[in-house]
This record gives sequence, C-alpha cells and structure tokens, in this order.
Amino acid sequence: MISQTTIDNVFETARLEEVIGDFVQLKKSGSNFKGLSPFSEERTPSFMVSPVKQIWKDFSSGKGGNVVSFLMEHEHFTYPEAIKYLARKYNIEIEETVQTDEQKEKADERESLYLVSEYAKKQFHNNLIKIEEGKAIGLTYFKERGFTDDIIKTFELGYSLNQWDAFTGKAIKDGYKLDYLEKTGLSIVKQEKQFDRFKGRVMFPILSMSGRTLGFGGRILTNDKKAAKYLNSPESDIYHKSKVLYGLFQAKKTISTEDNCYLVEGYTDVIQFYQTGIKNVVSSSGTALTPDQIRLINRLTKNITVLFDGDAAGLRASLRGIDLILEQGMNVKICTFPEGEDPDSFAKKNSIEELTKFLEENAQDFISFKASLLASDAKNDPIKKSETIHNIIASISKIPDVISREVYIKECARIMDISEEVLFNTLAQTLLKEQKASQKKPTSNAKNFEVVSSNKTAIETINRQFELEKKLIELLLLYGVEEEDFEELVMDTDEKGNITYKSEFVKTKVFEKIYLDLQEDEIEFTNDEFKNIYYDIIENYNKHQELKIDVFINTLQPEKAEAITHILMEDEKYVLHDWKGRKIYVKSKKESLAQMVTETIINLRRFLVTQKIDELAKNISSIEDDAEKLAVLNETVDYTSLKKLLSDKLYRVL
Repeated sequence: MISQTTIDNVFETARLEEVIGDFVQLKKSGSNFKGLSPFSEERTPSFMVSPVKQIWKDFSSGKGGNVVSFLMEHEHFTYPEAIKYLARKYNIEIEETVQTDEQKEKADERESLYLVSEYAKKQFHNNLIKIEEGKAIGLTYFKERGFTDDIIKTFELGYSLNQWDAFTGKAIKDGYKLDYLEKTGLSIVKQEKQFDRFKGRVMFPILSMSGRTLGFGGRILTNDKKAAKYLNSPESDIYHKSKVLYGLFQAKKTISTEDNCYLVEGYTDVIQFYQTGIKNVVSSSGTALTPDQIRLINRLTKNITVLFDGDAAGLRASLRGIDLILEQGMNVKICTFPEGEDPDSFAKKNSIEELTKFLEENAQDFISFKASLLASDAKNDPIKKSETIHNIIASISKIPDVISREVYIKECARIMDISEEVLFNTLAQTLLKEQKASQKKPTSNAKNFEVVSSNKTAIETINRQFELEKKLIELLLLYGVEEEDFEELVMDTDEKGNITYKSEFVKTKVFEKIYLDLQEDEIEFTNDEFKNIYYDIIENYNKHQELKIDVFINTLQPEKAEAITHILMEDEKYVLHDWKGRKIYVKSKKESLAQMVTETIINLRRFLVTQKIDELAKNISSIEDDAEKLAVLNETVDYTSLKKLLSDKLYRVL
C-alpha cells in the first residue's frame, strides 16, 4: 500500500495541465485549457482542463475527474499505477506501507486540527460583527483602513477579545479539546493555566488553496512595545507558513485568468488591492519567499510581478531572494511605488483604472530592472561595475531555459555597455562553478558541517547562532524529558485586581521549556537542517513523552541521522584525553541542566537582539526624514535596554 504521505505529495506537486498536456494538445481558453477529446473522434474541442480546480471534463464522452482519474481512464492504469507514474514524473520517492492504527489516529487528529481552526475563524468573525468590543475596536480599525463590509466578509476578518482566555474558555465549553487548541497554537498552556495566543488582536485567517483554515495572523492595536505587531500561528501539522500564501484561495481563479500574479508583503496589501479591483494578488505574509510558495503560484501562472514600496534599502535586500523564482523557470517583473507609498496606501488612493495603468507602465522585467538599479550604483567605478555584472550573471544563471538566458544576456550587454561575448563566457564559467559545487555537496546544508578556518571574521559571521541552535538540539536530544525547576514569570493579580507578574520556580520538562520559550518569542532556527530536526524531536516528545535515540535516528532520513550523530558524538572526543586518569574531574552537564538550558535560550535571544540593533544602526544613516530617524533611534534604545536586561540575567556586561 502506498503511504498517505506519498499520495499527498503527488497531489500537491502534480500539475494537471502538464500531465494531460503529455497526451492532449491543449490551448489556453480564459482561465482554462481546451482540446480535442482523447476518448472520442471529434473536430471541435470539447475537452476542458481547469488548472485552478485541478479537474478535467470531457463533454463528448461525459468523463471527468482529477489527474489520477485521467490516467486511469486514458492509460487504463490502476490507482496505485497512476500514483507511481506521477511520482516518477515529478521525482517523488514512493513509500509503501500498511496503515497502522496509529496512522489512522494521526489522520483523525489532522482533521480535528482543521475543525478547531474553522471554529476559531467563525468565532473571531462573529466577535468582529456582533460583539460590542469587536465592533468598537476591531471593526473600527478595519473601517479606518477603508475596508468595506463585503471585503471583510470575503476575507473573513475577525477579532480576538482582549481577555486572557475568552476564546479558549468558549471553545472548551463548546466541546473542543484543549489538546487541539494548543496544537493549532490558538491557546497557550502553562501548567494549570491556559490563555489565548491572539488576545486583543484583529485576525486574518490564512487559508489553503482549497479554502481550508490553516492558521491565523493577528495584529495588535495597542502601542505595547513588548508585544509583536504581527503574530502568526506557530507551525503545526496543518500549518507550515513556508508553504502557504495569504490570499491565494481568493485570488487563484483571477491569477489563472489574467495569467499573472502580483506578490506583495502584507495582509492589508492583499486586501486593499483586491478591494480596488486587482484580485490576482497574494502575500508571503512577511516571510522570505520560499520554493514551496513559488510552486503554488507556478501551478496557476508562469508570470509573477513583485511589488515593492519606495524603500531602496529594503528593495536591494529583497532582490537577493527573487533568484528563487527564476530557478523555477518563471517570468519575473518588478514594480516599485513612489517614495513613501506601499501597495496598501497606493491602492487606497487610486481607482482601478489608475492603479492598473500605473502597474502596466511601471512594471519592468526583473533582469532589466536589476541591471538598471545596480548600474546606477556602479556609475563610473570599474570595480563596482564588474561586481554588478557578476551579480546580474549570477541571476541569469538561475534561469533553466537556454533561450531566455540568451535574451537576457543580450539585454544586459546593452544596459551595461559590454560585449555579449564576454557575458556569455562569464555565464559559462558561472554555470560550470555551480555544477561542480552541486556535485561536491552531499546535502543542501553540508556547508554547515564543514571545518571552519581560524579566520576571525568567518567565525563571527557564521559560528555564534549555529552553535546556540546546535546546543538547543543537543539539550533536546539528551535531556528533553528531564524535569527541572525553571524560574518563570507567573501571571498574578494585586489587591485592586490589576494583572501583575511574579517570579516563581516551576518544575517543567526541558523540551517543554525550550518549545514554549521559542514559541513565545517567535524564534525559529535559521539552519534548515536544525529546524527540521527540531520539529521531528518536538513531535516525538509530544507523541511519546520520551525519546529513544537509537529508535529515533532509525526513523530519520540519512542526512538528518548523520547531523544528529555529529551532535551526539561531539562530547565523546573528550574521552580520548583520559581526564579521569589524570585526576581531572569535570562537572556533569546534568548537574547544572536548568542553568544551561536557561542560559542557552537567553544567549540566543541576546544574539538576535544584537543582530536587530546592528541592522537598525546600518539603516539609520540612509534615513533622511527626521521623524522616521527618531522612531528608529527610539526602537534602537528599546532593543538596547532589552539587551542589557538579558545581559544582566546572564551576569555579564555589555
């Protein structure tokens, strides 16, 4: 029996129009494709394919279905044969297994998470339109943004009441289990207490391509500097933010019809564009664009127009990530708004005709835009010009289509005033280097496990965060189930009923301490291999309340197992020194476990805060507006104060 994971991967990856296109000549017809029936003799097309719905229909024979049913009808495959054919076509590894009772239970659990998320969406929307607090605060906010009742209903916007457990309490009363509320991230559970993650926030439901509720984004409306402005649902079995695009459910039909997708940054950018009349728009929700998100768009169109505000520094930073789109063989255009404007504000001020005209006149091909932008920086500096050309060639090398690469080379030669021959030679060298590099790398993250030279700069740039993340993985692997007394801030009330906090020592398992602290601060591992291992470990602890290293490693892919082995065996090298034989006795890590866990988490927080301070310091010199500069200075002061607080906890000086 083919595993459900393989089947899910096949359906998520396969593009119906590509598969049928191998057997039927298809032509674009609006948002669909049409062709001659493969099941009957005809001269007029009656065979339709819908990329948006991923279904097909043959009106001459009455047959229809999804990608698998087409292969079963046309090629007379069995269901497993069709799945295997698609897996081979898209290079998906086939897993075959007998579904156990535990696997069936897991499938039921996923469905429960969907039900809880759907319930939450309806409750938040009800709060917004029927509860006085929701209408006075949440609805007023949306109205001030210019959103109409229809648009609020279309995107099912909501509001989470500003009470510690208003949602959690009602959900439990209505029969929903606290376990599922916690797993979706809607509720946070600490000891005997539970409270709402999104307390006092306006809510943006995040839907799958098929319209199922996966998670939420919540925006705080107060000026609480300790709270994140936007808060997303944590990763769960149904929500992986790197694989989701906000607004895709509402936009998918128009994306296919218009054969173009506008990509913006935030929730309100999407909604404001949609309300103005540009409906083929999605957002990566503030995260860096990922290959999985690009593939979602690629199912509907080959064309992406990325919209940026007038912030030049932010634009240059974002350009580095767009090479991923080129790697997928897609066509990328860039459109920037006037200084001080973003997609939300610009769409609000302009009609559909004005907005459409602006986008048409200002959208530039990505390579041409990048060449022009970097060329203006280089000016008459030969060294900068050389660096710029190499930068552009690096982007062109990502494009898989040979003809497209040649066209871009010619355009780059024209803009940069350099011979095509030189650029073609440089491209060939770049492609050769990339090919050799890919052959040398055993895994995508192998560089993280290479020996680092003693060069001081290299250690400072890559070593610190890597070591802290590795330490957290080590603590989880070796001591995750151990219970220790950790110092926590516990919510309390004073004589007047005001909420206060007091310090208490709470007995908590190490894996729970690490998981909850990282969740509260929305800290994610930057090393992809560690991130994947982390979620595997947490899932294992949540399921079994223990972790048997030998059993756990045998369930992992070889790359993950190898990485874990490196971490676990690192301390073993000290045995070779025979310290005991030399009467040198080292204190066991377990003797100071609580301190070590706490210090590692605080050190990671401190490192990230330091990074933020450095980032603000770099940006402030380019800010000309006094008010904006003052705001950045105030933000820097706040982060510096936080860094000092963390340093004090570590008993260290700044």
